[in-house]
Amino acid sequence: MLHHGGRLINAAKQYNIQPELWLDLSTGINPHGWPLVPVPDSVFNRLPEDDDGLHPIAQKYYRAQSLLAIPGSQSVIQLLPKLKPKCKVAVPVLGYAEHQHAWQQAGHQVNALNEKQIDEKLEQYNVLVIINPNNPTGDYYSQQQLLEWHKRLQKNNGWLIIDEAFVDSRPEYSMAEFAQLPGLIVLRSIGKFFGLAGLRSGFVIAEAHLLEKIHHVLGPWTVSGPSRYLTMKALQDESWHQFNILRLKERGEKLRQLLLQYQLSGDEQATVKGTDLFQTLFCNDAQELHRELAKNAVFTRLLDNKQGLRFGLPESSQWLSLEQVFKKIVNSETA
Repeated sequence: MLHHGGRLINAAKQYNIQPELWLDLSTGINPHGWPLVPVPDSVFNRLPEDDDGLHPIAQKYYRAQSLLAIPGSQSVIQLLPKLKPKCKVAVPVLGYAEHQHAWQQAGHQVNALNEKQIDEKLEQYNVLVIINPNNPTGDYYSQQQLLEWHKRLQKNNGWLIIDEAFVDSRPEYSMAEFAQLPGLIVLRSIGKFFGLAGLRSGFVIAEAHLLEKIHHVLGPWTVSGPSRYLTMKALQDESWHQFNILRLKERGEKLRQLLLQYQLSGDEQATVKGTDLFQTLFCNDAQELHRELAKNAVFTRLLDNKQGLRFGLPESSQWLSLEQVFKKIVNSETA
């Protein structure tokens, strides 16, 4: 089992601080998620139905021709490697580790490449996995770049898989509208932008025959009735979408400016990169900073390579606490 953010109970035990006292910034989940509406009793009483209207609503939101509701993108991340004959797979050097893990577990040859290496060696691979924007580096890939890579992969009937878990606030980068093309697969999540990670709801967007294969393997009723109902309501709330996009862009920039203080405090090699939902501080002493923040009940995600910390957005009432703790640590570093 790979390590992920969100393991607050474990951190609370390690640092002997009650869970309710923590400022949990270890995930990239929107702390001000879509406001839930009541779910009719009948939704709990009946089995989920595929023709309940969810797919047309999702097609409109994602501007996609064909898609399939799934119980979170993780389910398909684990499934896709089982649908492809053993082959060579390229994944990001730094990125959501479940992709690399799933392909390796299924027996594929997996190599981690940077963008320059992808450009130079792509014809040697049958599958390319891209996280757009990348988690945790915050790098974005343009539609033009991704379409070019897809075209090159298609010479060998390859797949381009794009994980768009954090793209909702920047829809101009999404490839969902092109996912009817052969070998182009897009994964979308309800968990991050909408702040509804507990619903375990998402979509795979791809050509119809591949969706049929995925549906056959996953089986019926994979997304619960209440999850489908709330997902439909959330995807239709266009005024909230626009409000949330503006708020996330403002809060993401505010967090970036806060973390830049660490660079100004003396670590000239420190850099801050991220998205509207998280910012990552790359610095020389990330592991020690992670511990110091935890001692002050601020929980962050230490990167697997120990070279950076990812910070999610705090709730509105938590900004002052974060600023005070961060200032305290920065001042102690420069003392």
